[in-house]
Amino acid sequence: MSEKDLSQPGSIDIFNLRSNVNNDTVDISAGVVEYNYYESVLSNTISATATVVETGNNSESGKNGTLDSLPIRGGERARIKVSDNQGGTLDVPLYVNRARDAIPGTQQDFYILDFASQEYFANTQTRVTKRYEGKISDHISSILGDVLPVSGEVDVDETSLEYNFIGNDRKPFYVCTWLASKSVPAQGVGGAAGFLFFQTRDGFHFKSIDNLFRGSSVKKFNFNNTGDKVAGNDANVLNYTIESDTELHQNLTLGTYNNKSIFFDFLSMNYKEVSYSIEQQSGDVEVAGRKGDSYNFVAKEFTRTPSRFMTHILDIGVNPKGTGDKQLENQKSNPGEPNLQVEDTAVQSIMRYNQLFSVKAQITIAGDFSIKAGDLVECSFPELSGADLTNTNDQSGGIYMVAHVCHRITPKSTFTSLGLVRDSYGKR
Repeated sequence: MSEKDLSQPGSIDIFNLRSNVNNDTVDISAGVVEYNYYESVLSNTISATATVVETGNNSESGKNGTLDSLPIRGGERARIKVSDNQGGTLDVPLYVNRARDAIPGTQQDFYILDFASQEYFANTQTRVTKRYEGKISDHISSILGDVLPVSGEVDVDETSLEYNFIGNDRKPFYVCTWLASKSVPAQGVGGAAGFLFFQTRDGFHFKSIDNLFRGSSVKKFNFNNTGDKVAGNDANVLNYTIESDTELHQNLTLGTYNNKSIFFDFLSMNYKEVSYSIEQQSGDVEVAGRKGDSYNFVAKEFTRTPSRFMTHILDIGVNPKGTGDKQLENQKSNPGEPNLQVEDTAVQSIMRYNQLFSVKAQITIAGDFSIKAGDLVECSFPELSGADLTNTNDQSGGIYMVAHVCHRITPKSTFTSLGLVRDSYGKR
């Protein structure tokens, strides 16, 4: 099969909707003209949309179309299984979130269905209430196991710092995302603060940005003007755009290269200033490009002084370890110890999150349903040297993280669109 044939349609193997009224199941696979499945490292849940065009009668009720005959009103369980033409499948249980843009007609009905995972709805019905003490990674495992039981795996990177807090009736996904910004991987406090919390078809992931970049690429892609796949690569990039390259002014505004935080201690009525620069971070983080010189492209006059100022309140005396008298003893023995080493983590995580999206690219390949959000892929792009696209660009090429993925299937084609990000230039 040639590379150009790979964009030909896959197959919708199962597309069943189960009624909330009488548990009847209707197969609408023949009417689905487009199906899009989404994952993102910035989204707590997976989602999907389906465009449906129906003709004929799907029910003994005499009503024309599934929308009214099932009926579809939201909350219907869907069993959807689709396949690309390379052996990959997507088989994820989803629920109808809403039906929209319905255009009924005498000959056919048109409507769009939005789907989400069961946890998307359960999160709004659940609250975190108890007090938690210990490592943040243990808190995440407890919340996703006891408070909000989830399907699939729960992939949690171990954290090094302890943090005590009370749920205060907040939603589980909010708490997990909030804790991600306070987390440091088990390697210890360095420059690697910052986690991501997201869902893929496999389950939920609470992952250190650094640990994600320590992985190996799952696929290799190349772009050229021949349309042929290069030996050693998994697929040819059908089209690509570099959505944004390094924007100096924006990065300065966000404090990507140098920032200063003021931490106020209400107990002693004092404050402390902490500056953090990219030079201090160098060597302490895992990057997509060449380590050590990944940020040398930034002129020194723009990195030597802080470009963003932030304020924080230290939570000294809040939630000391233990219960009852033990809490009082711990507080007396360490009266000035904050609940979290926020001075070492907050400035680092802010810088790390901003760096992650320094370079963004969008590529489209033939449908490959095996790719998930959070995966690493290796891309080869051509040098910008006129019509000659034979040489690869060692600066823009290399390792990228899949921040967003959309798998799209229609009766005529199957494509995968990837939103790729990286924090540096060059190849490892």
